Amino acid sequence: MPHSCAAWSCTHRCTIQTRSQGITFHSFPKDNELRKQWEVALRREGFTASQSSRLCSEHFTQADFDRTGQTVRIRAGAIPSIFSFPASYALPPSPGDLRARLSEALARVESLEREKRNAKDRERRAKYTVCGLLEDLRGKNLINEELKERLDLYSVTGERVFVMMDACHMLKLARNMLQAYSPITSTTGHINWTYIVHLNDVQAEDGLHAANKRTAHLSWHCVLVNFLWLCIFITFIFVCIFVLICTNHSCLNPSLFSLIF
Repeated sequence: MPHSCAAWSCTHRCTIQTRSQGITFHSFPKDNELRKQWEVALRREGFTASQSSRLCSEHFTQADFDRTGQTVRIRAGAIPSIFSFPASYALPPSPGDLRARLSEALARVESLEREKRNAKDRERRAKYTVCGLLEDLRGKNLINEELKERLDLYSVTGERVFVMMDACHMLKLARNMLQAYSPITSTTGHINWTYIVHLNDVQAEDGLHAANKRTAHLSWHCVLVNFLWLCIFITFIFVCIFVLICTNHSCLNPSLFSLIF
């Protein structure tokens, strides 16, 4: 049975007619890595070459052939590269193409983000211009009711607003977040809970009192011990009160009382 070309949509078969046209057929490489590259180049999902699988010479460039002997051979390391794939067929031919497409997509995202920031800047400048024109119109009493309704969206004072964060409270919130989700990965590296621990050590050495107290998170066992001591103390108080009440009302035998204590 004549071999058929394993490439997608290729109808060439190893016959006398194809050989007369100068078309040769070639087995897949025995080297596993090179064989895998050939299989990827075919873009056939789930395809694995067998010993009988062949590719015809139409899928190689002239530089891929070794014609020095009586038999036409494929040069070592050559990979088939000539195919007639439709635009939406399968995957890109190699990981390099995937990386190139990914880089192109990332560059497009960055470009869109820049355009978005620039559009916001232009919008902000346009609003400032409208606010300035609005003040001039108000000063000259040239605003009618219709224009007033249209400009209600821009009726702002134009004054700058300053927000002053409570540094201690912000540090406390950061501490709680780090304790719960550490480590946190940022664009510049990793942020670990150990940084808060080190900051607490520096505070203890220098006598500072910043809002980075860590005992509430790390020394929870101390809270449990204190709670147990409190329970014991309350129980002892109730026992003493009970004994005093019973003694005053002569409902407790004195000899039994002496045995208890």
